[in-house]
Amino acid sequence: MPDKSTEPTLAGRSYRRILVIKLGALGDFIYALGPMQAIRRHHPEAEITLLTRQAYAELGERSGLFDSVWTDTEPKLFNLPGVLSLRAKLTGAAFDRVYDLQTSDRTGFYYRLFWPGPKPEWSGIVPGCSHYHHYKRPTLTHTQDRQRAQLEITGIKDVRPSDLTFMDSDIGRFDLPASFGLLIPGSSLKMAIKRWPAPSYGEIAQRLHKAGITPALLGGKEDQDAIQIIKKTCPEVRDLSGKTTLYDIPALARAACITIGNDTGPMHMAALSGCPTIAIFSTKSFPDKAAPRGENVSLLIEENLDDLTVECVWEAIEKKRRNQPKT
Repeated sequence: MPDKSTEPTLAGRSYRRILVIKLGALGDFIYALGPMQAIRRHHPEAEITLLTRQAYAELGERSGLFDSVWTDTEPKLFNLPGVLSLRAKLTGAAFDRVYDLQTSDRTGFYYRLFWPGPKPEWSGIVPGCSHYHHYKRPTLTHTQDRQRAQLEITGIKDVRPSDLTFMDSDIGRFDLPASFGLLIPGSSLKMAIKRWPAPSYGEIAQRLHKAGITPALLGGKEDQDAIQIIKKTCPEVRDLSGKTTLYDIPALARAACITIGNDTGPMHMAALSGCPTIAIFSTKSFPDKAAPRGENVSLLIEENLDDLTVECVWEAIEKKRRNQPKT
């Protein structure tokens, strides 16, 4: 057993049992991996538990950051048995500190479930908690900056971008050529404003093919209408929709020469993996707080994505390709 006496302390207190809360969504969870990795570096010997949604439980487990992963059933407030069950689980674990990276009204309610007994130290946005991070909501502060500021209050200063190297797979089964580019034409169906028109993606696919780059499509069931339009425009496209796992996406991105995508989780994963990325954003989806960062990323922003021309996107692709080191 590791010697827990080496754990960081504040005012003589040892942090042996820690809870990290991050429920979702995918892009938000991926960005939160950087803060989670910082928490693990700060508490190398602590027993750390993750509370998340079922959709991200495996991702939490495979990250190697957590000793255990709990699935949050997110009980409704009127579901008294569900709320009491969650309360018993939280209070019974005897956590020394909680890092609330979701910082939502729901997770703020979880802090109150510790009443009237002793509360753990809590990093979050609930007034009265031990490590209160105050900011005006809603905010346009970038997610990375906001979470970095939150953790700094707790003494964690080494917060880096999410390292996705643990997300890997054998992409040889896709039998892609050496030169291929990823197209990510989807996004949440509830946020149609995030979608650049599928016919425009089709034209980009054609241009990539003519330039000697095989276009490869990523997406799910909800993206099939867009994908069929792109395939009709460019029959040479490779359709990987519905065939990839979460772990394939960073692996594919590390091998791709370019990614073009809307504001959606897979695009953020590609950007964090170091792939040269053209990220397409509507001003209505708040790029100031959600857009990917880095020298490998170019942002194209329009209020209405119907107004973003194919020529503008192609110029960004060519510029990105010109600036890449020769191999």
